[in-house]
Amino acid sequence: MITAHQPVMVDEAITYLITIPDGIYVDGTLGTGGHSLEICKNLGPKGGLICIDVDRASIGLAEQRLSPYRDRIRIVRESYVDLDKVLQHAGIDKVNGILLDLGLSSYQLESSGRGFSFLKDEPLDMRMDQDKGITASELINTVSMGRLEEFLWTYAQERWAKSIARAIEGERRKGPIRTSRQVARLIEKTIPLRHHPRKIHPATKTFQALRIAVNRELQNIADFLEKAPLLLVTGGRLVVISYHSLEDKLVKQAFRQQRGDTRYPRKLPTPPESVPFLMKALTKKGLRPSQAEVNANPRSRSAIMRVGERI
Repeated sequence: MITAHQPVMVDEAITYLITIPDGIYVDGTLGTGGHSLEICKNLGPKGGLICIDVDRASIGLAEQRLSPYRDRIRIVRESYVDLDKVLQHAGIDKVNGILLDLGLSSYQLESSGRGFSFLKDEPLDMRMDQDKGITASELINTVSMGRLEEFLWTYAQERWAKSIARAIEGERRKGPIRTSRQVARLIEKTIPLRHHPRKIHPATKTFQALRIAVNRELQNIADFLEKAPLLLVTGGRLVVISYHSLEDKLVKQAFRQQRGDTRYPRKLPTPPESVPFLMKALTKKGLRPSQAEVNANPRSRSAIMRVGERI
């Protein structure tokens, strides 16, 4: 059975995103269509929505969900990082707002069969776009121990990075690591029980790091943030929902009007110095989901929303 995804911070997203009901908007991370559905409900009679995602299976689910609004939406199988090309192909110069939700959907975690969840025994794929790139299994079985350690520390601040990388190297000498369950059990054994996190599974950070590496997630975010201001009309909004500090730091810096002395963690992508700052932050601090939403949807607890406006 396919699990229905519950979109995060919907009311806040709609409030900040839609400035003109008859404008043109983009959902750059369509998923199974939860946010897109609510955007459509709030558009005026001349409003339009462009929906983008690389996940073929998710798009199929979203098309069914959004069928009542098929006359005002356009669904494109592409990455949000290539939004400029999508708009050019559609003959659109600029849009009134863009939404990105950078989290995994319930469908991807529970029903995709791609090894995103450490609670399931599935092939270790982790690709959002199954037509491109290497799988997590290929990555974990081929890169050096030093590179694995770097991924785990840079992309997840995993304090046990060296021990986990060493354990993975030892395990793959016995045979290829092919499933999510193999990785989860290996990490459970590697991290001493007394040091297991209280609130999350000990494999959480490793799975995050592998997914980021496989899908080039941080580089995609950085590349998109460089392009986004030029795709928005003056006064247009960019709403980004992120789920860990590395994503959020990139977004936060992109919305600064002056560079100041903000520092990035070592080895993370940074905006080129030649790019002018064309966005201003509309929220002094990142917005968090309400306690009522967290109670109803525990996966929303780590979400943080930032909103920028084109100046």
